[in-house]
Amino acid sequence: MNANPILLQKKYSRVIECFADKMNISLNAALDFFYRSEVYCLMRDGVSDMHCMSDEYLADELILEYQEREEHVCGQGY
Repeated sequence: MNANPILLQKKYSRVIECFADKMNISLNAALDFFYRSEVYCLMRDGVSDMHCMSDEYLADELILEYQEREEHVCGQGY
């Protein structure tokens, strides 16, 4: 199922703001990460109705994805 594009854009902005607040990062950093995330792709494509999940849940999913990427990069010795 696909959401109304305008409503989806508003959802993105709320999720990005929640993610930035929880991670204590700038909105620009949160925005950059969000649009490169798997969470964004799932929401955009309407997979499993991810866009229907709460903003808080989606922000927590972004945090998990962020932490996984950090662990992967740190584990590589970069």
